[in-house]
Formats: sequence, C-alpha cells, structure tokens
Amino acid sequence: MSSISFESKLLKIGSWTLVRLPTNESAKLPSRGMVMVRGAINGYSIQAPLEPDGKGSHWFRLDQSTCKTIKAEAGDTVNLTMEPIKEWPEPDIPEDLKLSLQNSPQAQTVWLSTTPIARWDWIRWINSTKNPETRKKRIETAISKLKSGMKRPCCFNRSMCTDPYVSNNGVLIEQA
Repeated sequence: MSSISFESKLLKIGSWTLVRLPTNESAKLPSRGMVMVRGAINGYSIQAPLEPDGKGSHWFRLDQSTCKTIKAEAGDTVNLTMEPIKEWPEPDIPEDLKLSLQNSPQAQTVWLSTTPIARWDWIRWINSTKNPETRKKRIETAISKLKSGMKRPCCFNRSMCTDPYVSNNGVLIEQA
C-alpha cells in the first residue's frame, strides 16, 4: 500500500493529545481495526499503532515529548504522511498480565507462540476497562483461554475504540 498524506488538527480529550485521521484518508488503510504505521508528523519520524475510533476512522495519541518535538499542541494543525507496516513491534505487557503469564507456563507458551498483533489484541481487550474487578476477570479469562490454546480474544470487536479514557461505548469521544 502506498502512503497517505493529510493535515489534522490536534485534539485534546482529558489530558491526552490525539491525532484523528480524516475519514477519507483512514478509508485507504487496510483495516478498520488497529493498524501499525510508520511515517512523519511535521517532518519528524513516527511509528504508531492507529486505534479505531468506532466510526470508521482511526486516531493515535501523542505524548508530551512528541508534541514538544513537533512544536505543536492541541488546537494546532499538523502535517502527516504515513503508511501501514506489516511488522508489529512487541507490545508493552502490563505488569499484572505479565505476572499471570509467568504463573501459568502453559498460557505463557501459547502467548509466546502468537503473533505480536494477537498480543496487542489481548492487551487492548484487557485494557478496555477502568474497573479493576473487570480487568482482573479479563486477565483470568485470558489465561484460561490461552491455556486452552486460544491465540486471540474471541468476541472482541477490533473496529471499536477500546481505550476507556477517550471513548464511550466503543466510540472516540467527540469534542464540544
């Protein structure tokens, strides 16, 4: 796939700064689910997972360091060029999941036999709640399913926005 180029106004949701792709540019991506991209924002190199917004487009979060590097903040318009990549980096594994995997060699063996994108899916599903009890139950369920040989979470809509800090009912929160 070739690269896409566009401008986007940086959004602020809570304490997060986000880039939301225009729907017509997002439509050029190979998936309505998460997509890993490499490219540039205001001329500076980036690699990022694009999260679905639950409405057919994608978004990604910019940390403070990146905002400082690109000399932009919420409300500013930035120039982006990006293209999907097939190589997914290993996700950061949350400590509670890491500990549960270490305590279940059988689940850990299946975890290690999955692809990086499958591991990203498990983590997205586990992280998609703010409720500590729900999170604990999801980790227990993940370990059980991994032990049974399941390599991906089932019944998980990959095209929904799963970050509970910027979404409501699977859709990225709209700016007022």
